[in-house]
Amino acid sequence: MFSRVHLWFKTPRYLVLKTLRSSLANAGPLLGLIAISALFAALRWETFVRWDNFAIILQQTTVIGIAALGMTLVIIAGGIDLSVGSLVALGGVVTALLLQAEWPPLAAALAGIAACAACGAFSGLLITRLRLMPFVVTLGMMGALRGAAKKLADDQPIYLMDDTWLNRLMQLQGPGSLPPGVWLLVVLALLVAGLLRFTRFGRHLTAVGSNEQTARLCGVPVERVKVCVYVLGAAFAGIGAVLQFGYLTIGDPTTAVGLELNIIAAVVIGGASLTGGHGTVTGTLVGALIMGVVANGCTKLGLSNSVQEIVTGGIIITAVALDRLRHRGSE
Repeated sequence: MFSRVHLWFKTPRYLVLKTLRSSLANAGPLLGLIAISALFAALRWETFVRWDNFAIILQQTTVIGIAALGMTLVIIAGGIDLSVGSLVALGGVVTALLLQAEWPPLAAALAGIAACAACGAFSGLLITRLRLMPFVVTLGMMGALRGAAKKLADDQPIYLMDDTWLNRLMQLQGPGSLPPGVWLLVVLALLVAGLLRFTRFGRHLTAVGSNEQTARLCGVPVERVKVCVYVLGAAFAGIGAVLQFGYLTIGDPTTAVGLELNIIAAVVIGGASLTGGHGTVTGTLVGALIMGVVANGCTKLGLSNSVQEIVTGGIIITAVALDRLRHRGSE
């Protein structure tokens, strides 16, 4: 009798604590963004808290944000893709080469995205058909795709004489405006959020990442889902490549080196679990903004690139540690 009464009093408190813990975990990335922004605002109020600086932060976050949307899908499904930085370089080079060959800008951009999606399909097939680890496959693809980008570009940037509308996708249009690429990020974020929340594929995605064997027993086509996930992840990296080309206005095979770390960090900081089964679009966007604010704030403080890299590395380690703590708490 005493144990039943004790359990009755204990259960509501447990539920309240569990709800509070879940709420804090979901709000954690946003609170972190507010805290970091407040810190840089206090240190450099006159240069940091300005609309044109916020526009620059959004501009510099767009490529990472779009690629991170694709990475969110991959990580929710229990995978990882280390080749996204090389995909950004390859997509930019393909787009520049086709523009140099006088292709229409839209066709060149779509071809660059398609080339990245094909590489994602190849990675997905290697992972599903040969039962290889995603880490190993995408690590190999990272080097191979970087080499392919350099080979296509003859180990030098591809400069274009003609100006196209692709070059204006990442340009600030004037005071108080945002680049078109930022609005493209918003549209894609809404589409991915809808995909995860309202479609069967989104439910299958979460099921595969949560427990692959259970999903298979429930009739989920696991291999097909995995291949589609890597295709989508690479396609989003291809869109990021087109925007990166618009930002640089050249096809540079050496661009986006190490970008995959920032992309993965943005997803994990946003609350996605590296073990799969959990992740949100809102969290990913907040994580990408945290990376952008840190880079911009360090620049405003006059810190060298080496210090910025140390800070970024610390954020990545902290994000992985928090993911592990969240995983232990759920267990």
